[in-house]
Formats: sequence, C-alpha cells, structure tokens
Amino acid sequence: MAWSRVRIASDGSSHFTGYYRSPEGRTKSAGTYPSKRAALRAAGRLEHKVVDGSWIDPALGQITFRQYVEDVWLPSRHLELSTRQGYSSILNHHFLPFFGDLPMKQIMPSTVQAWVTMVSGEGGISPVTIQKNHVMLHSVFRRAVRDRIITFNPCTETELPKIVRKQNQTLTPEEYTRLYAAIPGRYQDFVQTCIETGLRWGELVALRPRHIDFLRRVVTIEETIVEISKQHSPTGERNIVKPYPKNDKPRVIGLRQGLLDLLAARIQRMELGRDDLLFPSTDLAGGAPISRNTFRTKVWLPAVETAGISFGVRMHDLRHAHASWLLAGGADLVGVMERLGHAQIQTTQRYLHTLPDSDQKNLDAFSRIADRGR
Repeated sequence: MAWSRVRIASDGSSHFTGYYRSPEGRTKSAGTYPSKRAALRAAGRLEHKVVDGSWIDPALGQITFRQYVEDVWLPSRHLELSTRQGYSSILNHHFLPFFGDLPMKQIMPSTVQAWVTMVSGEGGISPVTIQKNHVMLHSVFRRAVRDRIITFNPCTETELPKIVRKQNQTLTPEEYTRLYAAIPGRYQDFVQTCIETGLRWGELVALRPRHIDFLRRVVTIEETIVEISKQHSPTGERNIVKPYPKNDKPRVIGLRQGLLDLLAARIQRMELGRDDLLFPSTDLAGGAPISRNTFRTKVWLPAVETAGISFGVRMHDLRHAHASWLLAGGADLVGVMERLGHAQIQTTQRYLHTLPDSDQKNLDAFSRIADRGR
C-alpha cells in the first residue's frame, strides 16, 4: 500500500511526500505535495503501474544512448562476427555522433526524424542505407522498451525517404567471356568456379579438395571464411573459419564435368592436400585465403575496366548472373533457391527477368499465339 510522510517547514507549513515500492521492493518517492491526499494519490498511481507492469524507473531513463548500446544492447546480441563488426561501424559513424550523449528518455520521435533529415541531406547516405540503419535503430529502442528503460519506441512511424528501385543489370554470357579473358591466369579457375556454382565469397574461398566428390559430381558447401578486422576478432586473426555457411545450412550442389576437370587439374598441378584451400592467396599448397579487398582492387576492377563492361559489376554479381542464367535457361525456381542457399524464394525471384533479352522471349511467346489468328 502507498503511504506518505509529513515534513514541517521552518515557516510551520506542512509538506507531504508520497511513497510506494518498486517491483524489487525498494522504497520510491512519488514527489512532495501540499496535502496528504495529493501525495497518496500520486503514490497510488505509481503503485498501480507497478502492479500492472507499466512502471518505469525514472532513473533508468537517464542512461545515455551510448551507455545503453555499448553496455547493454550490443553485448546482449548473438551476432556473427562480421555482423557485429558492421553494427559497430554503423554505431560509430551514424548513431553515436548524433544520439550518443542524449539520455534515452529524451529521444523523441522528432529526434529520430531529425536524424533521418540530417543523413538524407546533400552528401548524406542513400535511402536504402537509411532504411537498413533505421531497422537497427528501431531494434535498439525496442529492446530498451522491453528493459523498461523507456515507455515507447521513438522509431515507430518515422517518415523515411522513398526508395527508387533501380533495374538490376546482369552480366550476359558475352560480357562474362570478355571479363574472364581479362582476369590474370592464376585467378581464372577461381572466377570460373564462382560463375559455375554461384557461391558467396566466403563459401568460395573456403573450398577444399575434400569438399568435392568427383564420382557423384557434387560439391558440399559446409564452411565459410569471414574476413574481419583484428579489433573484432576473438583470435586476433583476420580470417575466421566458420564450420557452416550462411543460414547455418550446409548444401550439396552439382557440378558440370568441365568444371570438375578444371578443378581436378588444379589439385594435381598444385599438389593440394585434402584440407588445403582450393584457392589460396598464393599458388602454393597450404596458403592463406585470398584477401577480398586486395582481389577487388588489384585483380577485379582492372579486369572490369579492360573488358569494357558498361556498368559497375562486382565479384558478387557473378552469383547473380549464375541465378539469372539458370532461370533464363528454364531451371526450376525452387531448385535455384536451394542451389544458392536462399532462405526465401522472393530473393530468388528477383533474378527471373534480369537478362537483357528476357522481355524479347515474352514478345516472341505472345506473337506465337497472336499470329495464329491471322
């Protein structure tokens, strides 16, 4: 039950302070009032919130955004190393400079909207990046509501800039042929394996001879290598081997005989052991993984320029091209989804109509029916 205490001031006037108990049983003040009735009513309201579970400790709301995300939110998340590194980067570059020193309870919907306005201005970040970052910010405050730091999520109903989706450009077989010819010889097996399998970068650089079954003509994707900064590495190493690929699901995919022959010749030529990396950074067995950034700057970008590709194609776009070529050739959508290791079929559907001649196939199909009436 709520209660009050009276204090007599030097001028003889009476002041009443209302009290109640927190969920932990601690005595809390509800404020001081000129009458006992007012003090008890204030304490009773707060006591009712304790009972119905809506009570928030006012002192907790004074925790700053920086203190909460660094001491509570980020440490509590079960994240992959690369994801944790990405979150830390977003916090340091986008959120902490703006929200860092603000008490959590002072961050209002208008505060979040002001951040969106600032970062979407001239020279700011793209609408797609703003939306992704806002999802992360929303999760910070959602957790703070659950922890009873604040009473509501200020990210709810934020007005975000409109995203204008660009038409995906897919590397055609003709463009790939030019690009492949521009790749230095020592990396051509690596690039050819990527276009033939559609593997993600980490899955590709983690391949070992033991993953390939030449009799069944399949490869098992069961490992991935994550490249992170030493600051975020639990071992101090930049390359971390994970015994499972993205989505935590190993998968087995078939290989064409031509690729099997190419890989068999590579294993023999380099005298690779079963557990050696198939594509080490040097042409020596037992080498370290290829550095993604070094490959991009020293190998990939010069090759794209030499090949005269008309758009900014990335190494990851070979995975997109793999999916698009499969679907354009008549492959089953679900089969392509499983081959690429997509968690949702909507992801695979994005590649249904990305080749330049895909609409011409539609027109040809229409003409075959329409011309029957002539």
